[in-house]
Amino acid sequence: MSSFNDQVIADFKESNGKPGGYFKGSPVLLLHSIGAKSGAERTQPLMFLQEDKDTWFVFASFGGAPNNPAWYHNVIAHPELDISVGDGTTITRIPVRARILEGTERDTTYARQAALFPQFAGYAEKTTREAIPVIELTKR
Repeated sequence: MSSFNDQVIADFKESNGKPGGYFKGSPVLLLHSIGAKSGAERTQPLMFLQEDKDTWFVFASFGGAPNNPAWYHNVIAHPELDISVGDGTTITRIPVRARILEGTERDTTYARQAALFPQFAGYAEKTTREAIPVIELTKR
């Protein structure tokens, strides 16, 4: 894991789920996935869009890179995983099931995220991938 991600995770924990720095004011969760090859738990800080109290969306943008991030492959291999979310007072670890959105459902959700956080529109323009994957995480 990068030192950047390590710092974001530490900041997330210290602030009870409301990190500062680069992510100040942005909704961030910790995705606890199981490595597709290693079987080891991996933790990744990700911006998210919340649908309701039991549904979150994360985006495999990888900053607009031409390939999907490693965590995406982990989610495909092991769709039952956990997330940690915080409100600035408490962090809660929640078991979720992942589902990859497709078609209009994917496009609409990605557009909502890009409208709220314009950097996501930039990632979509920058990448050579057909589309940046959108993953729905539902409490199980």
